[in-house]
Amino acid sequence: MADLREIYAIEPDGSLWSVPQNYDVNFNWDYDDGRVAMAGLYRKGVEMQWDAATRIDWSQELDEENPEQLPEQMLPIAGMARYEAMSRQEKATVRRHFQAWQISQFMQGEQGALICAAKIVTQVPDTDSKFYAATQTIDEARHVESYKRLLQKFGVAYPMTKPLQELIDQVLRDSRWDMTYLGMQVVIEGLALAAFQQIRDHAQNPLAAAVNAYVMQDESRHVAFGRLALRDYYPQLTQAERDEREEFLLEACYLMRDRFDAVEVWKRLGLDPAECAAHMYDSGFMQMFRSSLFTRIVPIVKDIGLWGDTIRKGYETMGILGYADTDVQALQDADEDIAKSFDARRAYVDSVIQRAGALETA
Repeated sequence: MADLREIYAIEPDGSLWSVPQNYDVNFNWDYDDGRVAMAGLYRKGVEMQWDAATRIDWSQELDEENPEQLPEQMLPIAGMARYEAMSRQEKATVRRHFQAWQISQFMQGEQGALICAAKIVTQVPDTDSKFYAATQTIDEARHVESYKRLLQKFGVAYPMTKPLQELIDQVLRDSRWDMTYLGMQVVIEGLALAAFQQIRDHAQNPLAAAVNAYVMQDESRHVAFGRLALRDYYPQLTQAERDEREEFLLEACYLMRDRFDAVEVWKRLGLDPAECAAHMYDSGFMQMFRSSLFTRIVPIVKDIGLWGDTIRKGYETMGILGYADTDVQALQDADEDIAKSFDARRAYVDSVIQRAGALETA
């Protein structure tokens, strides 16, 4: 299988991205169990570890013309005159590159999450959070591995898009431990869950759907971790400190809503990025994505106590205030149940194959 470096459609800027760090490392000599809910989440994180090499059936292939076998409306430039005038093969190339760009952002974002989780282990003052963040760190490494394997089947990959790099850079540079949580566990994980859900729920390709289902099972647990930690902390801050964090959340939500426009793909394929972005903005794809995105983020923001005038007025202006009443626990439970259904489906297929093999040799 090709090395990932060999299949980048656009050459990344250098081999490494170095982000300067300046924060305190916190040791804690209190090894008591701490918060019951956090201890339970840590235990669940330990018990639910899985191996990407064995849980996922990598013998499955992607479709040549539509790798993830997604409905045409899941391509954000479907319906655009330039796209509709293309030949069948040209459309297949667009689908392959756009889907590979999405998976590339998942892989690059998961590396960002891996580094942020390790930073949380180092920074966070309480021991029970350190324990859970350690389980999240191995989760994120497994996710990078899973998306790398999937991208190798695409045969094309993309570097991290600038808006995602901008978000991760801001989170990593901030010296305050809660901003790492807020940026990663609430904003970037919320962005990821919304994007993963679109593929998990609409892809007809079983490999693509399964990878996203299993990653989502972990990620919804990570968001629960952020909720527990921040819900206890934010009531202790001054209103000015909470206002600053609400401003960060608003800026991040605008960034995610307006700037993830796959400009690298359109340039690589010789399309006009401005024309594609204009079509994308009001496409059915983006409408579904925004709905999923804010369903995942807005109720968490309310739950952790960042629900002052700044955030409520901003969300009202954006037209997303109504998402605050979403049942977050129900979403988390559904993410877990759907992953289990993929396990059950594979177990059934494996049992059928085993029975067929036994009959042949009988």
